[in-house]
Amino acid sequence: MKTNNIFQNIPTNLDEELFTTILEKDGLKFQRIVSDAHTTPEGKWYDQVDNEWFILLQGAAIISFEEEEVKLKVGDHLNIPARKRHRVSWTSEDEKTIWLAIHYS
Repeated sequence: MKTNNIFQNIPTNLDEELFTTILEKDGLKFQRIVSDAHTTPEGKWYDQVDNEWFILLQGAAIISFEEEEVKLKVGDHLNIPARKRHRVSWTSEDEKTIWLAIHYS
C-alpha cells in the first residue's frame, strides 16, 4: 500500500484554488481544497446539489451565507446542507488555507 500526505504536492504559486479529488464512490467524494488568498468571485454563490462537510486543516477562512458569515480557524468544521447558498468571502493571505471537504448525497 502506498500512503499519500494531504500537505504534500501543493504548488508554490496558485492562480486559482486547487481542487484534488482523493476518493469518489457511490455519492461520496473526498476533496482537498487549497486556497491561497482566493475567494469566490463577487456575485457568485455555490448552490450545490449535494451536502458538503469540511474541516479546515490549515489557514483561516470566512464562509458567507445569505444571512450570516462564519469565521473559521484550524480545526473548525461545518456541514452545509444541499442547496444552501454560500461563498468563500476570505481566506488567509499569510499561508495557504487547506480544507478537507466531503460531498455526500
